[in-house]
Formats: sequence, structure tokens, C-alpha cells
Amino acid sequence: MSDVVPQLILKAGRDRSLRQGHPWVFSGAVASVRPPARAGDVVLAVSGDGRPLGLGFYQPQTDIIFRLLTGRTDEPVDGAFWRRKIRRAMDLRRLVVPPETTAYRLIHAEGDGMPGLIVDRYDRVLVVSFATAGMDRRREEIVSALVEETKPDCVLERSEGKARRLEGLPDRHGSLFGDVPPGPVEIRERGHRYRVDVLKGQKTGFFLDQRENRALLGSLSVGAAVFNGFAFTGGFSVACGRGGAKRVVSVDVSEDACALARENLAANGLSPEDHPVVRADVFRYLRETEETFDLVILDPPAFAKTRRDVTRAARGYKDANLQALLRLREGGILATFSCSNAVDEVLFERIVQGALQDAGRSASILYRLGAGPDHPSSLGHPEGRYLKGLVLSVRGSAPGGPAGPAGGRPPAGRQ
Repeated sequence: MSDVVPQLILKAGRDRSLRQGHPWVFSGAVASVRPPARAGDVVLAVSGDGRPLGLGFYQPQTDIIFRLLTGRTDEPVDGAFWRRKIRRAMDLRRLVVPPETTAYRLIHAEGDGMPGLIVDRYDRVLVVSFATAGMDRRREEIVSALVEETKPDCVLERSEGKARRLEGLPDRHGSLFGDVPPGPVEIRERGHRYRVDVLKGQKTGFFLDQRENRALLGSLSVGAAVFNGFAFTGGFSVACGRGGAKRVVSVDVSEDACALARENLAANGLSPEDHPVVRADVFRYLRETEETFDLVILDPPAFAKTRRDVTRAARGYKDANLQALLRLREGGILATFSCSNAVDEVLFERIVQGALQDAGRSASILYRLGAGPDHPSSLGHPEGRYLKGLVLSVRGSAPGGPAGPAGGRPPAGRQ
């Protein structure tokens, strides 16, 4: 280790979380930094009694003052370092990405030991996001390594949002390599066809973290009438339609998303008569419709970006689930998700239970869900498990409550 690498010296006893697998150090745990370092520098974390703990990015402007890159203290953080990280990530995706699938998350920040970096692959296009000063300063090295290892046609940057602003970084968009696609990029997921707006779509254009959950709900939709709320570009709608649903109603407030959802349904041979896409507010639609469903899917945007938003977000999640439960037939299935980091699994389940109680219904948990395996997270880093979902079998009534809507599909295999 070169003497010029600054040392981030922790207070006595404040190294436990890092040694137990958490990749962050918070500012309150730091005694000093010697010699002084600037935002984005690689520093060596050292325990209060002088033990080296690992190399990581330093950021004095935020509560997270250190993000771990490697537990090896003799490893240069250079172009070869990034290439090794990328190859390791590619090897993992070869194991976990299913056949006939050309879109997946290639780099998942801390989950792949590259904090502040997201790379999503859409066939021959990579969409990258640099969220921290450390990653932003090394963009040329990282893009060069990505191009060398993955041979894409284009590397498109979409670095934006609150995380960058906290680090004092401006939003950045545009091509870092190759030509920007002139329109939506065509991908396949388990043989299903989708068109993805990588320039303006939510996140990087598609909810790649829901791939395994789309397959699961598709398998549960045989013969079902399905409602897909916050449908975005119809990922769940296509999976359920191709899975054998007799009808899928997709609702989203964005006309651009609805237009792509219609294209995606048509590309997979699903008719607009049986699979309508409606531009509407999901809350209002559920309150006003008289239609009932066998399967209701709710995948809303993050209602809580920070802990200050949790109370308001809890009301939103509860109302969405309550309205869904009131349109769910006896014996139906509710699949409900939250991607808010500030809403943990315990709180989310408490919110859904409150909605069940208000609806006068009861339920059994069939599945607890999260992001797919191309979105890995460390056991020691619960903040990395942002996506949480429940699949519930909903019974008609709770003790003393009203009965749920009648009707519904026959049991699978007995249509």
C-alpha cells in the first residue's frame, strides 16, 4: 500500500459493521482522515486500533462518508481492477439470466462491489448511471473497460437523480460510446418481446428487477381476469397474457408508457379487445370501475424517497392495496410491491395487513418476493434489498367483515 493513500481512521469500536459485511461507513464513525482527502478519492479505512479494513471511495459531503470497493488493501484501483470486477459480474449473469433473454442488470452497485455504478444491458445497448463522485471521476476507465469486455454498439449515460445531487454532481445524459438508438430498443425476456425507451423511460427504460416475478405471476394467471396497476410499459401484462390470462386490464397515468404497453402486447399476439391499456390514475380507476378480477398486480413507483416521506407513502400504499382488495374476487390473488428503500419489509407487511383489515378480508402469504438474481445484495447490506413484494391468497372476509366480490376463474387445470 502506497503511503500517499489517505487513511480514514474510525473511532474505537466503530468498525464492527464493516467487518460484518456492511459496505458503508457513516460520518459519525470517523475520527479523522490523514492526510486530507477530497470527494471521490480512494482511501484506506482503518480501525481505531490500526487494523486495515479495506479500500473505498471517500465522500465528506454526505452521511455515507466511505463506500467499500475491496477488502484487499494491496489492490490498485485502476483499469485492470474495473475489468476484473466487470468480468466477475458477467460470469454471474451467465449463471442466472434465463434463456431467450437479452436484457438484464450487468452491474448492481454495491451488490457487485462497485458502489455508485449501475449498468443495464438492453441487447446491444448499455445504459449506465454514475451516482457517486468516486465513480463519476473514473467514468473513462469504466466505460473503456465495459466496451472492451462487453462489445456493445452503444453506451448511453443516464446519470440523474437525488443521489448525484447529494454528491454535488449535475445530471448527465448522452452517448459515451457509439450512436444513440433512434427509437425504442427491442429486447427479449424468456422469449417475450418488448420495446424499451432507453432514453426517457423510467429507471433505465424497463423494470429489469421484476423479471422473475413476471414469470411467477404469468404462471399464476391461467384463465384469470387480471388487473395490472401502475403498468408502465406492460411487463406484467405481457407475462400474464402469454401465461394464459383470459383478460388483462393495464392502467398507467403516462400516455408514453401506455403507448409502449400497447405495442408490447401487440408484438406478443395479445389483442386490445382482451388486453386493454387505459391511461388513468390507478387510484381513481379502482374506485370507479365495477369490474372484478382474479389477480390484481400493484407495482407503484417509490412513494417514499427518504425516511421523511414514510408516513405519506404508507398512506399511499395502504390506499392502493385497499382499493385493489375491494375489486378482488373471492379466492383471488393480490401481488403487491414496494420499491421504496425507506419502507422496509416489516412496515410494508404491516401496511398491507392494515388494508386487509379495512377491506374486511384476510389472506395467506404465498410468496415473499424481491429483485431477481442479477440484482445481488450482500447479506450484511439490507439497504440493498430495496424491492419487496407479497403474493397473497385473499379470502372473502375477515371475522366481522363484509364478503369479498363473488365470481372468479375455475381452479387451474379444471377449466
